[in-house]
Parts: sequence; structure tokens; C-alpha cells
Amino acid sequence: MKTLPKQRRYETLSYLPPLTDAQIAKQIQYILDKGYIPAVEFNETSDPGDHFWTLWKLPLFTATTAQEVLNEVQACRYEYPDAYIRVVAFDNIKQCQMISFIVHKPAKI
Repeated sequence: MKTLPKQRRYETLSYLPPLTDAQIAKQIQYILDKGYIPAVEFNETSDPGDHFWTLWKLPLFTATTAQEVLNEVQACRYEYPDAYIRVVAFDNIKQCQMISFIVHKPAKI
């Protein structure tokens, strides 16, 4: 497997080439299989000091399929094409974020 050339890295999976929607769907399915609650967030910058991103909508408590979450990712991409977009997974037992990965970077970084 080949990694991307030297450039700014963001968070989980950022050393890999950009994920396709099918690969994103597999990651989302993993989140759902673990019983985590998915959410979509966006931000204008990817500064590591920016701990608070804006929620696209409320966390997707009732999502049962990866396609439901992917539809929200695509809607967020359409509304905010110049923003960084990530999927996060919350554990309602431990009350914390378990997974976070960027699914969209603006064309002009």
C-alpha cells in the first residue's frame, strides 16, 4: 500500500489516499456494528487546536444503515463544499467520542 506524499496530516486514516464513498460506507458500517452513534461534523479549518466542530445535524441516533449516514455526508458536502467534513462515532455508555475521520477536504487546501 502506498501512502500520500508528505503533506499536512489530519486525523484517523489521513495517511491513506482519500476514501471513496464505498470505503466510507464500510467505516460507517463498522461504527454501527459496534453500537456507536454516528454524527457528521464540519469546519472551515482543520487546525488541530480546533476541538469543536459544528454538527451537521443532531447525531444520527436512529441510523441503522451506512447509507443513511452517507446520505447526510453527501448533503453536508453539497451545502459546504469548502469545509472539512468528518464522521464521528460516540459511545453512549462511555460517554465519549470513539472514532473520528475526515471524509471530505476542500479542493483548495
